Amino acid sequence: DVQLVESGGGSVQAGGSLRLSCAASGSAVSNLYMAWFRQAPGKEREGVAYLATNGGTDYTYAVAGRFTISKDNAKDTLYLQMDSLKPEDSAMYYCAADQYAFNLGNAYRYWGQGTQVTVS
Repeated sequence: DVQLVESGGGSVQAGGSLRLSCAASGSAVSNLYMAWFRQAPGKEREGVAYLATNGGTDYTYAVAGRFTISKDNAKDTLYLQMDSLKPEDSAMYYCAADQYAFNLGNAYRYWGQGTQVTVS
């Protein structure tokens, strides 16, 4: 099994930046399709950013141009650089992984516990 542990969340003012990290164990991230999701109170979980094993990426429209997904294969860690943050970006952020590609769909098998991002 793959274990995922997110970190890096916190509180920031609008216009600021945060970088989320997701440390993976149990499988090398180079072999995994990975994504970031978020869920705000009262809202459905939504896919935010996706990273394929070949380096291809996809972003939901709301964050395109502001967020960047990347990974460090040597550290088995996935990142989400979030710039120009807005209050509507406030949510619990989760990383997800699978041996199969689900892009921004939520069928991933492995999930982290989440890290809270609050933008005021």
